[in-house]
Amino acid sequence: MTGNSYYYRKLHSLLGVIPIGAFLVEHLITNYAAFNQGHGGFIEGVEWLNSLPLVFALELFGIWLPLLYHGVYGLYVAYTARNNVTNYGYFRNQMFMLQRVTGVLTLLFIAWHVFETRVQVALGNVTHEELGVRMHEIATQPWAFALYCIGIIAATFHFCNGMWSFLVSWGITIGPRAQRVSSYVWMVAFVVMAVMFILSLSAFLDPQFQDTSVLTKS
Repeated sequence: MTGNSYYYRKLHSLLGVIPIGAFLVEHLITNYAAFNQGHGGFIEGVEWLNSLPLVFALELFGIWLPLLYHGVYGLYVAYTARNNVTNYGYFRNQMFMLQRVTGVLTLLFIAWHVFETRVQVALGNVTHEELGVRMHEIATQPWAFALYCIGIIAATFHFCNGMWSFLVSWGITIGPRAQRVSSYVWMVAFVVMAVMFILSLSAFLDPQFQDTSVLTKS
């Protein structure tokens, strides 16, 4: 792997933006509908996604396989990385360490979230239309709500800080000034995305997500 590590890292970086990063943003928009449109709006978003042509192929090649590679190779990078934050406490060294830590947390969170939702749909325990009800069941458990908040913060930080690194490593932000501006932009993006995700999660606490009559509406 050492001889080709440059290309493996480039692919790992690219997949973190396209398609995984794009899916994260889409997932944010879909879930935020639960906050500003309620149960009905959330269901409409889920139904629209599942009405896309070749949806299984899109999920397989556009989400799951890229995510598998990004996650597994990310674990390898985290394991082999030399963190010197204890000796050199510079800001970017700290971001480097946090990127690895949040990567592991994000992978664990995604595995749990997918098991509780997508896997349950595949097993026939939940339908796509009942995902709002399922999320209500999860969010109303205090320990699960707290872990989801941690997972959300880890995932959004990992994406936003990863975007900063992507822009540097692909030669888009060149020079200290461009990289400093990029840091501010992605810090703001992290805060906005994390708040939107947590608001979406909080929306599932509403008892309206227990109302299964919404599922029968056209």
